[in-house]
Amino acid sequence: MRPAVYALCLVLPLCGCAGLQPQDAASQAASAKPASIPVSQLLRRPGGYYKDDGPDGIPPVDLDSIADAQPRPEPLNLHANDPYVVFGKEYVPEKEFSAHRKQGTASWYGRKFHGQRTWSGEIYDMYAMTAAHPTLPIPSYARVTNLQSGRSIVVRINDRGPFSSGRMMDLSFAAAYKLGFAETGIAAVEVESIVLAAVAAPQRAATAGEASGIPVSKETAGIYLQLGAFSSRANAESFRDSIRKQLSWLKQTIRIQERGKLFRLHLGPYADRDEAKSIAEKIRAELDFKPLVVTNSFQRTEGSH
Repeated sequence: MRPAVYALCLVLPLCGCAGLQPQDAASQAASAKPASIPVSQLLRRPGGYYKDDGPDGIPPVDLDSIADAQPRPEPLNLHANDPYVVFGKEYVPEKEFSAHRKQGTASWYGRKFHGQRTWSGEIYDMYAMTAAHPTLPIPSYARVTNLQSGRSIVVRINDRGPFSSGRMMDLSFAAAYKLGFAETGIAAVEVESIVLAAVAAPQRAATAGEASGIPVSKETAGIYLQLGAFSSRANAESFRDSIRKQLSWLKQTIRIQERGKLFRLHLGPYADRDEAKSIAEKIRAELDFKPLVVTNSFQRTEGSH
């Protein structure tokens, strides 16, 4: 593809701005420096942060000085934008940069995933200005505004999630701190995509999963819980790692099983359906989604939908 000239622009609003502050007030609030968190609160202690997922000690960087992500033209990740299914719900990521402006609830994720691979194959850094979104392109950029305080930041989207009902974006710890809700865990926000006028075509490259040769289990008979279905092996392993960290009490193995063009995550096997349903309800209580109960490896027999 011949070189293109790139122009950066914010997408014009596609819907009303109910709940937003007047422009002058929002501008003043956005420029206000977030209140510093006392050092005593930075030390790990139960209840110190949302789900105790904040820093394990004094952060290695000055949180107040962390700059916003700087939007720049990037090729879309070859596999991170493929359709996928998590807990019985299908997600179809956007493969083009388009207008997106939506208000909802954001949360954040921190120490538990720090240093782990994201959906894009990059390593998650809780002190970088990044975010996870179920369908926005990877990588892409968005402006996130705290609707209560008016504070606004720019983040780079390089991960998928959250998959719990009622939340539309997971921010890095640093991004949540800059928006002022690191302690509370959630906030009402507006997410507005930042669109580049032109981007280079995606270039095929081996993903982290392909390079490492993710093991795929052979199809086996039995009763399982299906946690998700992915067209990319790397995405399947990334989600498996995420589930393992969120549900550390799981005793059964999470297997990646391939059938056709999909890689499915199966938890089990279980002795009977009652045992499988009991675990499914426990997962539902923690993650707000109930896995599908499947038998004979891939034949769907029961679910939450």
